[in-house]
Amino acid sequence: MIEIPSDLHKDLVPLAFLLGNWAGAGVHDFPGSEKCNFGQEVTFSHDGRDFLEYRSHSWVLDNDGNKVRPLESEHGFWRIDAARKVEVTMTRDDGVIEIWYGELADKKPQIDLVTDAVARTAASQPYTGGKRLYGYVKSDLMWVGEKQTPEVELRPYMSAHLKKVVTPEEVERWAKALPDDMPDDGIAFFK
Repeated sequence: MIEIPSDLHKDLVPLAFLLGNWAGAGVHDFPGSEKCNFGQEVTFSHDGRDFLEYRSHSWVLDNDGNKVRPLESEHGFWRIDAARKVEVTMTRDDGVIEIWYGELADKKPQIDLVTDAVARTAASQPYTGGKRLYGYVKSDLMWVGEKQTPEVELRPYMSAHLKKVVTPEEVERWAKALPDDMPDDGIAFFK
């Protein structure tokens, strides 16, 4: 269910499908680094201004699905304009800062992004750019990332399937919003 908060900046309504806490798992595979399954937690939040705040933490999983160690962390800000053009500023824990541009697909919750600028610290690994695709599919958030370095052409390196995390407070709020005249037996509701 996509909920549009009453205090969401009007420009961000097309991105409302991203809002919330998400958790799931995916696959990481890029030449020169460890191929692994990973877990991920992502949060898209807002404070009434014209951007979404983005936070992502991922960690390597062992064969039993247990956390082994951190993999990547990202923090950024997402904006969208009236023409459905999306811009993202992102900082990664490995010393990379990126500016991404893309657009929200027509009539579906899907965003394609491409790096426009990349800045790296001296300690970061070689990286020259990337692409990402985010999609809201059957109430889940899915994404795939591609990256390139001076030695490796643009290729997929990470993808994940995330489920919305529902808090007890959200369940209580939804329950309070139900109409008072709901049938008691549950069967009449479906007639």
